[in-house]
Amino acid sequence: MKYVVILTDGAADTPVDELGGKTPLEAAVKPNIDALARRAEVGMVKTVPEGYPPGSDVANLAVFGYDPEKYYTGRSPLEAESIGVPLELTDTTFRANVVTLSDEENYADKTMVDYSSDEITTEEAHKLIDAVNEKLSCDEYEFFGGTSYRHLLVWHNRKNNFSLTPPHDISGRKIGEYLPKNDVLLGLMEKSYEILKDHPVNLDRQRRGLHPANSVWIWGNGTKPDLDTYADKFGLHGTVISAVDLIKGIGRCAGLDIAEIEGATGTVNTNFDGKAEAAINALSSGADFVYIHLEAADEAGHRHEIDNKVKSIELIDSKIVKPVLDYLKSSGEEYRILLMPDHPTPLNIMTHTSAPVPYILYKSDNEIDSGVETYNEKTAAATGKDAGMGCTLMNRMLS
Repeated sequence: MKYVVILTDGAADTPVDELGGKTPLEAAVKPNIDALARRAEVGMVKTVPEGYPPGSDVANLAVFGYDPEKYYTGRSPLEAESIGVPLELTDTTFRANVVTLSDEENYADKTMVDYSSDEITTEEAHKLIDAVNEKLSCDEYEFFGGTSYRHLLVWHNRKNNFSLTPPHDISGRKIGEYLPKNDVLLGLMEKSYEILKDHPVNLDRQRRGLHPANSVWIWGNGTKPDLDTYADKFGLHGTVISAVDLIKGIGRCAGLDIAEIEGATGTVNTNFDGKAEAAINALSSGADFVYIHLEAADEAGHRHEIDNKVKSIELIDSKIVKPVLDYLKSSGEEYRILLMPDHPTPLNIMTHTSAPVPYILYKSDNEIDSGVETYNEKTAAATGKDAGMGCTLMNRMLS
């Protein structure tokens, strides 16, 4: 038996006026996903427990089969695991995005122009984080380079008692009321602006018409996680395919292999073909389980890119679902597929919500007539099937 999760990050939405009152899932042409839905269980599932932030960390833990109420320790430590940052149980970790702020003289008066600095390249961003680390690190705290705009701060021997705001939640807003209340973290952010605003990397980006990554934004605090491995929990070995350090980190903590895909960006321009090929290679090489994480729809939601959100879903259908399904059908083995978002990222608010999401649970050994012709939020809700909490779906898929 082979098991495949196709995680369409942030694909769920609410009706969009520019799409004639349809959601992106309704507007997208996705014949392969729709065909799968007709022969599978379709319903709604809640991936974020009450009182938890509706982030990809909490939601993906649930989809992986880990109850966030038991296992969640924060977002950044999962990313630290992905990039090999050694952590102690007494450390607190933080995401340290490089962001674009407006140029008002007073830091608190600045506006969050771009939480991703025009999807800055990893090579450029590492030069910036290295500059910040050289100037600001000490025995107490230090910065580590991650991927694109996503980086890390580790504060040693510090209790995790912070309430911090994700930068993608405040696009276009003045940052004053969202700044950390802790003087050390605020000081690091303010000092980073002075270090980065005239850095050669940013001057070059501005000459090329790109947003400068002129400040670090600190958020996503957490402590070292402790997950049961998939081998111990489910008796499975498998592979995680993603462009995002967070998802890779969950995979590493779960004892799964991580496929590195050239050209995987987490956007609509990601290497979809490479991700599908990696999934097929893993399955054909003996993996029981593959988790394919696709970030593009989420990024489009955060940036209010309506066309790109629809396009992302269509590309997932044609470049991921079709080739993977074709391989599974030809393999001669029974297989099961779980296709779902981790959370909604509605275009109208450009951030995550904790609303339930539509799922497809297909079993080649137990096909059913779902009564669903096309997969979207409305048709999934209309089935009346409520899977409860998201962490139970993995157990049902594997049972």
